[in-house]
Amino acid sequence: MLAYIGLGSNLNNPKQQIKDAVMALHAFEDVEVVNLSSLYQSPPVDGSKQPDYINAMVQVKTHLTALELLHVCQAIETQQHRVREKKWGARTIDLDIITYGVQVVASKQLVVPHPEMMNRAFVLIPLAELEDDLKVPVLGPIQDLIAKLGDYELTKL
Repeated sequence: MLAYIGLGSNLNNPKQQIKDAVMALHAFEDVEVVNLSSLYQSPPVDGSKQPDYINAMVQVKTHLTALELLHVCQAIETQQHRVREKKWGARTIDLDIITYGVQVVASKQLVVPHPEMMNRAFVLIPLAELEDDLKVPVLGPIQDLIAKLGDYELTKL
């Protein structure tokens, strides 16, 4: 199964946090990192006073289920000292499953495709960098989603 995982960090050397998370993903026996986007910088989603985020997208190949892959992502977040104090708060690392093949998942633990992806340039632009003709289940072609974004603040590093 091909899946895309969004990575984000704005604390404790964000570029290194992303690198460490990619290495940790690759270290899992049932996860193969296939491709990694460029790094992008963006302001916090909620406009709060916190450092800008560094984001990237990683393409992985896995035999894990979507829920098992979520547990891998959460284990990496824990390993990198992710603290969940408030929604959209500053963080050392965030790993979100954006798509999982053509599957649609809607459970208490996981929703895929990611429910906010269509509103986030820091998800769509790196995703399109990796697969510019991607058809996102339920949502449609990635290029159509990007066209609907309107203005956004995003800097490719």
